This record gives sequence, C-alpha cells and structure tokens, in this order.
Amino acid sequence: MFSLPERLIAFRYLRARKKEGFVSVISLFSFLGIMLGVATLIIVMSVMNGFRAEFMDRILGLGGHINVYGQTGPIADYTNTADKIRALPNITSVFPILDAQVLISQNGTARGVMLRAMQPSDMGAKPLLAGNHIISGHLPELNSDKIIVGRRLAENLHLKVGDRLNLLSPAGNVTPFGTMPRSKAYEIVGIFDVGMYEYDSNFIYMPLHPAQDFLNMEGRVNTIEITTSDPNHLKNLVHEIQTRLGADYRVLDWEQVNGSYFNALATERHVMFLILTLIIIVAAFNIISGMIMLVKDKGRDIAILRTMGASSGSVMKIFMLTGATIGVLGTLGGLTLGVAFALNIETIRQVLQHITGTDLFNAEIYFLSQLPAKIEWPEVGGITAMSFILSFLATIYPAWRAARLSPVEALRYE
Repeated sequence: MFSLPERLIAFRYLRARKKEGFVSVISLFSFLGIMLGVATLIIVMSVMNGFRAEFMDRILGLGGHINVYGQTGPIADYTNTADKIRALPNITSVFPILDAQVLISQNGTARGVMLRAMQPSDMGAKPLLAGNHIISGHLPELNSDKIIVGRRLAENLHLKVGDRLNLLSPAGNVTPFGTMPRSKAYEIVGIFDVGMYEYDSNFIYMPLHPAQDFLNMEGRVNTIEITTSDPNHLKNLVHEIQTRLGADYRVLDWEQVNGSYFNALATERHVMFLILTLIIIVAAFNIISGMIMLVKDKGRDIAILRTMGASSGSVMKIFMLTGATIGVLGTLGGLTLGVAFALNIETIRQVLQHITGTDLFNAEIYFLSQLPAKIEWPEVGGITAMSFILSFLATIYPAWRAARLSPVEALRYE
C-alpha cells in the first residue's frame, strides 16, 4: 500500500527540525491525547463492567434469580409450593426464606438490621455464605437458636464468635395492654464476609424454624427463592412458574426486583462512554491541526517531490501515513496503559490510598469492599478500532490539501 520512499519520507516528517518545533509539540499533544483518551475509556469501561459483574454476583448469589411472593401475604403451604417449582426444568435450587426487619441491641447500642432465615443446609448451598466467606466460626445447626452476622456488623458492635446478641421483634405477644415486642438473645456461631457493604453490615442469618417462632410466623415464609441454570433468560420460566402456581402468587425475576438499579448502571455506563469518546475526538482534531501546519511548512518539499515525478496520490499517502502513525502509536500506548491499569487497579488504589492517607473507595458509599474491574476484550477491541478509524479520518483532509498543492504556487510563495 505504501512504497518504501513514501514510508521513509513520512517517518522523516515525524522527526521535526528545530524550526518546526511547534508542529512537533502539537503532534506530541495529539499522541498524548489519544493515548490518555483510549486508556481512560478502557479503564472506566472496565470499572463499570466490574461494578455490574460484582453486584450481579452478589445480588444473585444472595437473592436468587427468581422470587415467589404471596399475593396477599406470607406463604403458608411453602413446602408443597417449593416441590411444584422443583419439578420444573432448569431449576437448580428452591429455598423458602423468611425476611424481617428487627432491632438489635448490644453494649448500649441499638440499630435496625435485616433478619434472613432459611434452612442451614440451604445456607451451605449458597457459595457466598459458605466456604471461605465464613471468616470465623461455622454455619448454625438445624433448628438451633444460633445466628451468623456480617463482618462489618461484628466490627461495629465489637462482636465475636461466642457472644450473644439481643434481637427485638415488633411481632410480639398480645397482652391486655397491647402487643409487647419480643426480645431474645442469640449466640453468634459464625461471621461472614461477602464483600458487599450492604450485606456485611446489615444482615443476620438464622435457621428457619427458630426465626418463625421468634417472629410469630409459624409454618409461614414470605419468599421462595429460586436459582436457575441460566439467569439471563428467565421470561419463559417465570411465565411457567406463574402458570403452575396460579393467581395467589406473584413471580418476579431478578431484573424486575433490581431493574431500576441495573438500568441506572447501564445509563451511567453509556453516558461515560460518550463523554470519554470526546477526548479521543479532540485528540483527533489536534492531529488535523498539526498536519495542516506540517503541510504548510513542507510546501517547498511537496513542490520538489511533485517536480521529481511524485504523483498527488503519493503525496497524499505520505501525509496520511505521517498523521496515522501518531494515532496508531497513541492508540497502542493507550491500549497498553489502560489494560495494565485495569488489571492492577485495586493494587494501585491501595498504594495511592497509603500515600495520600485518604479512603479512595469508601465501602459505605460504593457498597463494595474492593474496587472492581472486568476487562471485556471485545469492548477493548471496539475502543481500539474506533481510535484507529478516528485517527485515520483525521489525516484525510490535511493529506488531501497537500496533494492539491500546486508546485508552482508552493515555490512562488516559499
């Protein structure tokens, strides 16, 4: 496509002489602009992808793919209902769950938390509640008056395995003087850490039957949680479950339950992509301005090349190659920088946090304990291709002007 003389001349123009220093500075800023634009776009998109993936893993890991609720209140015949659901294809697990807001009091401190009750065997079936996520102690035994609490909740209240925690339920005993809240102390047998601030600081898990007694919900649950083999295609399965259970139940998938949150993430991701793409476009305009100045400075050289027999196409190729080289090198530099930064973003955050002495990723604000990043290589390829195309398009007009330059006019005004 490009002959050897064309390549040699183009690369020679990249090394500006002293009198062309301003052109060289513009080229340098164009290179840096494209490099930083591509790197920033890759890093931000990777972080947004990481946020979405982490939230999906934790929300789906602790909340299930499909939830079944009673149309008018708690579910009484939950055992038979769960058996009906298990008989359907693509169902991997079905967990009856009892959720309730309770008040805890410890060492003079009182606060509200979410009590979630399920069978201990079901807790063990959840990857985010078993294995390495139990950082101290173990899961409670069946029907035992034991609980497990989140790591941040334990840290805030100075709790450890073996301590007793007082729980206060508004669903208490009815007396002549009204309903009296029920209070009971439970032994902590385990502390979990799922890496999501909302769960680690506000959730307590308890075996199902003791929780039903404590909450005056004997024989009832308020949710049946379902996990499937494919959480991304649930419409048909939701319809099938709804048809089998009937109008007394409400069936919602995870997208319906958390739809507003994930829609907000998607909108923010698209807006960030558009804004950061402008950085690359601005850098491409810098290439245009730099190349126009280079064409003006090289008018005499263009005239000499034309009188020596170089075609207008060859002149156009020379200046297109000169400008495209800046874009290609900037894109490759941005690709390398962006991928390296995204792969090590948590380490970089910790180093900067140590140097500045500030919390750069507060879990209370961002809900996650670590800064996530997930590189999606097709997306990185798309960003790289977009930068290549913009860099190439930016060279067309200056190269066209160079090709149209008349040798006589160039020598006359030189």
